[in-house]
Amino acid sequence: MDRPWSRVPSWVGAALRPEVAAATDEIITAVRAEVPDYARPLTGRFGMRITEGVSVALEQFIDLLGRDESLSDVRVYRALGQLEHREGRTLAALQSAYQVGTRTLWRRLGTGSAARQLPPEVIFSLAEALFSYVELLSAASVAGWADEEANRAGSLQARRHALVELLARHPPAATPELERVAVAAGWPLPARLAALVVEDAVAVAARLPGAIGADLDPVGVAVVPVPGAGGSRWDAAERSEWVKRVRAGLGERRAVLGPVVEPAHAHRSVARAQAAWPLHLAGLLRRGCDETFARADEHLLALLLAAEPDLAADLYARAVAPLRALPAAAAARGEETLRAWLDAHGDIAAAAAALHVHPQTVRYRLAGLRDAFGGALDDPAARLELAVALRMPPPAEA
Repeated sequence: MDRPWSRVPSWVGAALRPEVAAATDEIITAVRAEVPDYARPLTGRFGMRITEGVSVALEQFIDLLGRDESLSDVRVYRALGQLEHREGRTLAALQSAYQVGTRTLWRRLGTGSAARQLPPEVIFSLAEALFSYVELLSAASVAGWADEEANRAGSLQARRHALVELLARHPPAATPELERVAVAAGWPLPARLAALVVEDAVAVAARLPGAIGADLDPVGVAVVPVPGAGGSRWDAAERSEWVKRVRAGLGERRAVLGPVVEPAHAHRSVARAQAAWPLHLAGLLRRGCDETFARADEHLLALLLAAEPDLAADLYARAVAPLRALPAAAAARGEETLRAWLDAHGDIAAAAAALHVHPQTVRYRLAGLRDAFGGALDDPAARLELAVALRMPPPAEA
């Protein structure tokens, strides 16, 4: 690291010390006059820090002249940066104060008798030393401000993490507690919201206006405000546009969107999206979604069946048992025909079109299936069970 003050003769510090020490009040006056944010009484922590900053800076600078040493103690200037952050200011005012202070000191040295007696090469070295020194002080303040910003951001995210966990909790938190935690997290509770289950939820939330996220285990949850009033006045076009914005914020990440609810029922949205997540990963939510994005409320039947896997397996086994008694090729053809016929609500022509066969072929196949299923194809309850079973993936043991 370059130390330009080491190139200034050591006797210069002693010669300039009286001039520099007398500049403290002049620098503070100039800073308060030229930097609007500092045009206030020198009282409290603000006054103490500014006065200390100027006096320590001048003393350290004089002490460094002629020494091949680094500036090791910058605590005062880190603290100045931290103070600016805590008082809600950017670093613009403090950087301006450094510039004003440097200019004021240099002007005073230029008019003082001691500096006028210095050789030109010493004056050049002194100027280089002063400006390099102030750059180091400024850098220390930037670091202090950045540390405070990092601490604030980390603390804020911790509070938002706690809020997401509270919103997901069941039984739900009381409204006063929810409002208190939301205020601490700096997040105004929206009238409506939806849970978005996604990996790297904090990063995703940062891309969605007003959203907050928490990287929970086993998968993260982002809570996304719903714009407008929601409810019955939230028409299909508005809903579709909002969903598009949510999808755009995901990039290529996989995600499941829960239902839109009021904050008091946020746990319902979280729980439904979380229940759909493993099904989505397994590729079992194909209808109405792509490989990356699914809406849990479009797959209630799948969720219902997944909630009772043993019951679903029994339903599947019973409903398709007649097919399992047929030869493999006939069973596959019969399953395909039944699915098309049931999807077409018994319309032979529509089923034939879906299968790309003649309607008479469908009638012929159905006649054979009626023999296999007995009266089940004409029984509404049995037909419903079969329709549900044919939408399920075969259980592993089936």
